[in-house]
Amino acid sequence: SSLEGTGSGRTGSCALSGLLGLAVITIALAVFMTPMDVGEVIDWAERIFGILFILFFAALVYTALLSIVQVKTIPAGAPGHRTWFETGIQASSGLATLALTYTLLGISLGIGSLSAQTLSPEAIQSVIGDLTEHFSMAFMSTVVGLPVSAALRAVLLITRTRVEERQQSDAVSFAKPTRK
Repeated sequence: SSLEGTGSGRTGSCALSGLLGLAVITIALAVFMTPMDVGEVIDWAERIFGILFILFFAALVYTALLSIVQVKTIPAGAPGHRTWFETGIQASSGLATLALTYTLLGISLGIGSLSAQTLSPEAIQSVIGDLTEHFSMAFMSTVVGLPVSAALRAVLLITRTRVEERQQSDAVSFAKPTRK
């Protein structure tokens, strides 16, 4: 199949290792930069983003990382190289789409919660609480999703360029006759 590369089991585990490593580093940074412990960081992420966003996000990051590994492994021009490159571009773009979709969803849910409640001085705290909960999901999904999407796309493009340049360099050095 065109999606298979050399050592596809090895590349899959390499991509999974990258995903898990990034998750551990992200959680460690959050623990270091906030007063929360690991459990609180995970609870916060689940509360703000939701399980579906986290699962879709992880699946797209894994696909992009796997594509990067495959593009690096498969020689430029070989079957599967371009397919994996396009797969990585689509996965990276999918992260941006996911982030923006959740932004719109959060804003819509926030506005929807306003219309479902009667505004009175007694209820204003509850209304503002619901609104900020939805808006925090909306904006945090964009704050996280867009930079990750851009970073993965950049790494994929740079990796492809390096593979192509290395292959061209090897072809040029192979074509040069050696002097005796």
